[in-house]
Amino acid sequence: QVQLVESGGGLVQPGGSLRLSCARSGNTGKIISMAWYRQAPGKQRELVATKSASGATNYADSAKGRFTISRDNAKNTVYLQMNSLKPEDTAVYYCNAREYTDTYYWGQGTQVTVSS
Repeated sequence: QVQLVESGGGLVQPGGSLRLSCARSGNTGKIISMAWYRQAPGKQRELVATKSASGATNYADSAKGRFTISRDNAKNTVYLQMNSLKPEDTAVYYCNAREYTDTYYWGQGTQVTVSS
């Protein structure tokens, strides 16, 4: 079992920045990739960024050039640095862990609101 806890969300003005954190605990040895998703009211959940165990990263087109996914293995934490935020980035952001058995784990989410 893997536990994920997101933090770092909040209210920010357009053009501002936030860094989200995802603290991992439990049996994390079989995780092969981490990801950040987001879901806005009335919209389906969408993938924002992924990072594999090898360090390779992928980003949604909407996030490229603005968002960066990273990890600190010593702290067992994954981050999402978000710069140049736009109102359309407003959503609940979820941390996701994938094991090689295709088991997925989710955090409870953290709210990001971009508004003037």
